[in-house]
Amino acid sequence: MTTLSRARLLAVMVPTLLLGGALVSQYGFGLVPCEMCLWQRWPHLAAILLALAAITLRGHPPRSRSLTMLAAVAILLSGAIGVFHAGVEYHWWQGLTRCATPAMAGSAHDMMAQIMTAPLVRCDQAQWRLWGVSLAGWNAILSLGFGGVILWLTAKHP
Repeated sequence: MTTLSRARLLAVMVPTLLLGGALVSQYGFGLVPCEMCLWQRWPHLAAILLALAAITLRGHPPRSRSLTMLAAVAILLSGAIGVFHAGVEYHWWQGLTRCATPAMAGSAHDMMAQIMTAPLVRCDQAQWRLWGVSLAGWNAILSLGFGGVILWLTAKHP
């Protein structure tokens, strides 16, 4: 297996596993994501699509290499968002304070019922930690680490 093949494989596997883990934690274990949690998911989705395109174009190494590098950059972007989010959770810095609630419709009674039943999820409170590291922290560590490895493997390819 060539280094570019390894890079492509990692570029599709890493974001798929991280995004899959986020979805399992949400739908399997009931952890409701905050707004910044959702932000971290979009670059992983982009990386998956870019990596799949790179695999499809493996017969064209320059294009495949470029798409693999873009996938790595998307993974690194998710990691950077994870660093910001983890910093907010650990109170190293302040997060964004804007409101991100969806528009509501219906009678005043219906809107009040929607407000009262909506889960309150704060971006500055980690819902779960492993060895003292939150999910945002783990996303940052894994995304930055593997994103760097993918770029390194891609750069080694002639």
